[in-house]
Amino acid sequence: GARGEPVLLRNCYVNSLALARKHECASIAFPCISTGVYGYPPEEASTIAVKACRDFIAEHDFSCEIIFCCFSKNDLLLYEALLTK
Repeated sequence: GARGEPVLLRNCYVNSLALARKHECASIAFPCISTGVYGYPPEEASTIAVKACRDFIAEHDFSCEIIFCCFSKNDLLLYEALLTK
């Protein structure tokens, strides 16, 4: 947890969205990156994911459907809470 993980995780989303923009994708889907066997805390990971996506859309002239794939009820509740803010 002391090797810049939040920045690395954010970059996963930003770089993926940059590729989606470059290829003019209409949608992109993300799993809950790193929260499974890698043990990233789901609360922090979901906050980073949603903020990274919102920031990217605000900073670039790009819009597409972003899907967050939730594999547990807990993950779903975290994303629902963040996305309704």
